[in-house]
Amino acid sequence: MPRLAVVGNLSLDRVDGGPPRAGGPPFWAARALRVLEARALVAVKCADEDRRVLAPPLVALGLPVLWLSGSSTAAFSFRYVGDRREMVVDALGDPWSVEDVRALGDIRWVHVGPLASSDFPAETLAELARGRRVSFDGHGLARPARTGPLKLGGAVDPGVLRHVSILKLAEDEAQALLGEADEPSLRSLDVPEIVVTRGSRGSLVFADGRLTEISAQPVGKPVDPTGAGDAFATAYLVARSSGHAPVAAARRASALVTGLLAKRLR
Repeated sequence: MPRLAVVGNLSLDRVDGGPPRAGGPPFWAARALRVLEARALVAVKCADEDRRVLAPPLVALGLPVLWLSGSSTAAFSFRYVGDRREMVVDALGDPWSVEDVRALGDIRWVHVGPLASSDFPAETLAELARGRRVSFDGHGLARPARTGPLKLGGAVDPGVLRHVSILKLAEDEAQALLGEADEPSLRSLDVPEIVVTRGSRGSLVFADGRLTEISAQPVGKPVDPTGAGDAFATAYLVARSSGHAPVAAARRASALVTGLLAKRLR
């Protein structure tokens, strides 16, 4: 059994009005894991009727997959203008229960990729955190559990963060939750490690009480960045679980994402 897992709902994504395609944090994480040649379990949930679309591209990546049945599948519509994303939530996926995550077994590091604040209740995260280090995506804090045009907001839930060792925030999520991604604001979350991704401007790493800025290599032409944040969070966790310090892990994650985005231009 791998020591690392990625957990979350799959989604049906439509980009610029195109046909539905596989998406969601576990799918984009699996693509990063494939590039990294990292051994990891991918645990996913979706409605059974949507597996015909979602299963083939995920299974093709060659990683072990734990499938859970849900009553609904998350769905999104995207449009990108440079780094700026316009997003509509078409449907929400099912929440993960304590019983769902007990199937993970002897995992020591886990990245939790929620698509909305309803995906992983505090009691589920508490179960995930038993004997594990939990990385958590800020979608689970800043995305309200409602359909329609995505509007970030909400309050930080200490009951959720109590179980989190590593928090990954997109810059707009940090701004919606904290007002500014500066050292005092990030420190107030009381999470040991926080990574803030800033698109083409790199990332910020708050660890050991210090805030460090990590630059990103420019990709060049505009490119669809869907899944880049999930790939970054996954690469960061792989590096941390392999013994790399937070800043070094963020640099490795940034290099991976740059490489993945560059390939989309070819």
